[in-house]
Amino acid sequence: MRYFAALPLLLFSAHVSFASAVRVEDAFSPREGASRLVENTIYDAKKSVIVAAYSFTSKPIARALIAAHDRGVDVRVVLDGNQYNHKIDAYLLEHGIPVRLSKQYNLMHDKFMVIDGETVELGSFNYTYSAEYDNAENVMVVRNARGIASDYARQWQKIWSGAHG
Repeated sequence: MRYFAALPLLLFSAHVSFASAVRVEDAFSPREGASRLVENTIYDAKKSVIVAAYSFTSKPIARALIAAHDRGVDVRVVLDGNQYNHKIDAYLLEHGIPVRLSKQYNLMHDKFMVIDGETVELGSFNYTYSAEYDNAENVMVVRNARGIASDYARQWQKIWSGAHG
């Protein structure tokens, strides 16, 4: 996992808030810290975590979301309704986390989280065992980026609104 300040890297973006420096962290899989970065980002949440996931089978990531929910963080998840996400769907629902399934697209292939309205976790990384242990995948976390987080939250809301519980 690498961490670096990304303000110069993101100067081209009109969506970056310059009130505090944008920070970027990245990680890769297999077994190079991708799951750990996702989990740690969830554990950092203070107010909200919204999740859009194509494939989600990872119990450790689900447990991080449940822990956030249990400490009062507003956690909501929208999953691709065409994937086999029903075990994780039931597990999250059983712990009080609202989950909706999206079938409005051929594939709801998004894989991102918006945390506290200012952090975005994104990349090719599916929230699965295979993504952590078998696949070559990537995760990036962009912190202190309210404009980017707002764009992702708006996209998440569009998917959530068209999904069913």
